[in-house]
Amino acid sequence: MATSKQLQLRVVGLLPDSSFHQAKACAQDLYQSNPEKFATPDILGLLEFEWELYLREERKKIRGETWAFEDKAITYLDGDLIGGPTDLENWATEHWKYHPCWPQALFEAHAEVAYKDYLSGTGHTFVYLDISINDEPKQRLLFELYTDKCPRTCENFKALCTGEKGHKTDESLMKYHFKDSLIHRIVPNGWLQGGDILLGKGDGGESIYGQFFEDENYSVKHASRGMLGMANQGRHTNGSQFYVTFQPAPWMDTKYVAFGKLIEGTELLDTLEEQETYNERPKKECKIVDCGVYEP
Repeated sequence: MATSKQLQLRVVGLLPDSSFHQAKACAQDLYQSNPEKFATPDILGLLEFEWELYLREERKKIRGETWAFEDKAITYLDGDLIGGPTDLENWATEHWKYHPCWPQALFEAHAEVAYKDYLSGTGHTFVYLDISINDEPKQRLLFELYTDKCPRTCENFKALCTGEKGHKTDESLMKYHFKDSLIHRIVPNGWLQGGDILLGKGDGGESIYGQFFEDENYSVKHASRGMLGMANQGRHTNGSQFYVTFQPAPWMDTKYVAFGKLIEGTELLDTLEEQETYNERPKKECKIVDCGVYEP
C-alpha cells in the first residue's frame, strides 16, 4: 500500500530573536502532533550577519515576495515560501487546527539562552571593534575567532583588542592596542583594512610577538563576505594589520591567513564599504573608538 509523502517544514531565522523560536515551536508542535503527516522539521538558527546574508540570497531567488521581508524568521513548506512566524501559525491553524499557547516571554527567554549557548558552545573567543565615522555614534563589528585552528594568530588579535600588552618602551611608545587606530584602506569589492597601530598611515604596526610572526596555516578559507584575516607584506610578515572581506576571495586562501569571521555588524560593514575614498583611503575618518573581548 502506498504511503503519502510527509510534509517538510523548514524554519530559518535569527537565533537570538524571539520570533524565530516562535516559528520553531509551531513547526515542532505540528510534527509532534502529526508525526505520520510531517517529517522532522528542518530548523536553522543563524547569527545576525549570516541571517542578513541568507536574506539577501533569498531576495535574489524570490524577488517580489521577500524584498520587503521584515520578520526575523522565514518558513517554508516543501520548499515553497509560507512567510514569517505569524504566517506559519495562521497556516497551521487553518489546515491543522493549531492553537498557539506559549507566552511571548517564553520565546524571549529561549532566544537569550540559545544565543549564549551557541557562543559558549563554540569554544571560541569573540572580540568587538566599535567604530565611529567622523565622530558619529559608534557601531559594532563582532567577530568570532577560530582559536582552535589558528591559536597564535587569534591570541595576537585578541591582545591587540584588549591592549593587555601595554606599549613599546622605545621612543615610539607605540601602544599594542587597536583603540584609536583607523580603518585606513577600503578596496571596493575587495576588503577593508586597519590595524596600523603606529601612525595609521597603513605602513606601520607590529605584532605582540615582535615586528612580524609566521603564517600559522591556511585552514580557514575566504569563502564568504565578512572573513577576518591578517594583512601582510609577503610570507611570514604578519603584524597588527588586518582585513575584512567584502566578498568571497579564494585567491587569498594561500597568501593570507584568515582566522575569524564577522558574526554581527551587517549595517556597519555595508556603511564602511560605501565610504568614498581617495587612493583607497576613506575620505571620512573611520576610527576604532573601543575594542575588547565580548563576553556573552
